[in-house]
Amino acid sequence: MGEAGTSRRMRADAERSVARILDAAETVLAQDPAAPLERVADVAGLTRATVHRRFASRKALLDALAERLTRRYLLGLTQARVDTAPPLVALYRVTEIVFELKLSHRFAIQLTEAITPEVRNGLGTLFARLHEAGVITASDPAWCQRVYLALLHEVHDLPADAPALADSDATDEDARRVDLQIRTVLGALNAPPAQ
Repeated sequence: MGEAGTSRRMRADAERSVARILDAAETVLAQDPAAPLERVADVAGLTRATVHRRFASRKALLDALAERLTRRYLLGLTQARVDTAPPLVALYRVTEIVFELKLSHRFAIQLTEAITPEVRNGLGTLFARLHEAGVITASDPAWCQRVYLALLHEVHDLPADAPALADSDATDEDARRVDLQIRTVLGALNAPPAQ
């Protein structure tokens, strides 16, 4: 194997190590936010030195977790095709993806309370399209996003036996949460004007 091949292999190994560390950090820190990096290394199956070589400080690791979640939000917006899919279909898909991310990134979600401008732009596009299609009457994308995000948090935190989740015909809990989110958002943003 030549020098270029060795370099590619080393880069791939480093990327795998980083992914293992981030996955382990998400698991460990969701259970114990004060857990030391040594515990993250143990769960990742790597040496402490490897973790410190990839992340010079706890802050660097936390920043990497937040950045990875932001990238996944952006990927979710792309997968939902907020620019091109029928807007209501895109809203359902975005909501499914966000609930999946909230479950798989329980710790990182706490690090990224402020949605990045890129994610806000994607949501703004979606809510503008929902308004243009007549699905909602509220025309301020920033307000629509605030309502949507506040409800996401509330719906996510509902206990599984909450009466609000029982109003859905969906068969599994995740689908009931998505259904409740969409029904509530559409109801809140599609009210007829006051007389």
